[in-house]
Amino acid sequence: MKLSLYRTRWGTNGSLADFASEARSAGFAGIESPAPASHEEQRELGAVRNGLGMPWIAEIVTGGGYVPQRGLSLHDHVEGLRAGLKACAPFGPVRVNCIGGLDAWSHSDVLRFLEAGMNMAESLGLELCFETHRSRCLFNPWRCEQIVGELPEIRLTADLSHWCVVAERLMDTEMPTIRTIAPNVRHIHARVGYDQGPQVPHPAAPEYAEALSSHQHCWEVFWEAQRTAGAVSTTMTPEFGPDGYLHQLPFTRAPVADLWEINRWMADAERRHFMQWRNSSIDSRQVRPTDPRNAPDSAGGWPRPT
Repeated sequence: MKLSLYRTRWGTNGSLADFASEARSAGFAGIESPAPASHEEQRELGAVRNGLGMPWIAEIVTGGGYVPQRGLSLHDHVEGLRAGLKACAPFGPVRVNCIGGLDAWSHSDVLRFLEAGMNMAESLGLELCFETHRSRCLFNPWRCEQIVGELPEIRLTADLSHWCVVAERLMDTEMPTIRTIAPNVRHIHARVGYDQGPQVPHPAAPEYAEALSSHQHCWEVFWEAQRTAGAVSTTMTPEFGPDGYLHQLPFTRAPVADLWEINRWMADAERRHFMQWRNSSIDSRQVRPTDPRNAPDSAGGWPRPT
């Protein structure tokens, strides 16, 4: 199994073409960016996909923004997801990440939203992954574990940094839950959270070594579940960002670190981490041969359903 790293559009400026070109130069396999919402964005995305040929992971946000508008209905969220999926489909994303729903919904409404999304994505031939994002349907680990039990076919994007804030602890304290959801994880957002925030000032800082190690421990569980399922490739997006995530100095609001440098550091660290994990796993167990029927169906590397 190989690791494919994607660059996040979040927190960047300039054209999509420059963003993608810079990502390729930095060794990223692909890009992750929002579904195109206008003709201009469609044209720009099409030019990048055709010109550079870089794999693309799409992002859809329902509910009016990254923090959902409280007054919007279940129907509003479903229709927003429907529109986003239709906008993505012509561009052949590796997968679609959805930041969707509302944490305050009843359990039945959460299930209705997730099932509607799964059905719409299937009808369009898209792989839809729901992100473990605070303020959303999967805002804590125990609700996510319950959902996986009721919707075993659901696919997840694991961003454990959000759960660190909600639960006020690192997620290697919740390993039974991490192992339960692992077979459903298709994509990882590699941002390091801690017990009081969704983003450490810098993942290389020694004072946050425990937080980094905790996340990496969980990521290894996800990788192992993917490999056991027959995946030949796994995707990960280093996703440190702005908007209150990046720490700032008081009064001047000067950022304490450079986002592009942080995300490149995270990418380099995970290349090394993945190789160490893969090599140690090869040494400790016999790798089962790949079934030729399980050929990868995309840059995401997951086998075709039978």
